[in-house]
Amino acid sequence: MGRDTPTGAPSLDAVRARIDIVDSELLKLLDERAGLAAAVAAAKKAAGGDGKFGLRSAREAQVLRHLLAQPRESATPALIVRIWREIIGDSLSRQGPFHLAVWGGKQETRAVELARLRFGIAPPMAIVEKPEQALAAAKTPGGVAVLSLGGGHAWWGRLLAQPSLRVFATLPCLSSWGPTSAMAVAEVKVEPSGRDQTLWVTDSNLPNAKIVEALSRDGVAGEPLAESGGLKLFALAGFYQTDDARLARAPGTLSGVIGAAPEPFDL
Repeated sequence: MGRDTPTGAPSLDAVRARIDIVDSELLKLLDERAGLAAAVAAAKKAAGGDGKFGLRSAREAQVLRHLLAQPRESATPALIVRIWREIIGDSLSRQGPFHLAVWGGKQETRAVELARLRFGIAPPMAIVEKPEQALAAAKTPGGVAVLSLGGGHAWWGRLLAQPSLRVFATLPCLSSWGPTSAMAVAEVKVEPSGRDQTLWVTDSNLPNAKIVEALSRDGVAGEPLAESGGLKLFALAGFYQTDDARLARAPGTLSGVIGAAPEPFDL
């Protein structure tokens, strides 16, 4: 029992024994990591930041990119992202209020799945019937709205008139999990992470290809994401400020930046 097999490969008992050791080491580190969340909350309170929503999407993306860039043999990007999203979500929930409101329209199941993939199981979740309800929830302390891009509803256009609410994440955050089909919105400061996409809305009636062409002439790379109610949503490569002159020259009378998000990790 526990000896190597005749071929030199470790026995099943030996492998299981090693797994038990690794699991114990992981538990100790995970417990320490969870405890550090309380230390972060205490440090923020001492610095006068008590009560502020601690979500920092750019910082999270930088942490995950660093982890994904480290040498490894077996852990896939999906495994790493899933585990750290759970850790980050749990840590954030320990620092103060944190809750989700999800509107999925005709794609409710997918929207819920994407919300949990992005934020983990720690924050409580409410499924709402209308996008307006999700956006209203995002204005409460620790509130995050996850809204589907499907269903033909231009909820994202309303953010032009609500500058306090910003898109800070596109979902899923791993391109191997599928194309962008939802976005996360909150009252948070959106910061560049190093590799970002800006979410931009326009009411131009030009075909998407013509809008993309017009943007490209000003050095802006754009990709259409959604269209409804006379409005069009584009993802622009890079991080653009709301007052960027290139976007002021872009097609459309009613247009503007509604947020920015880190690019998917495994592009």
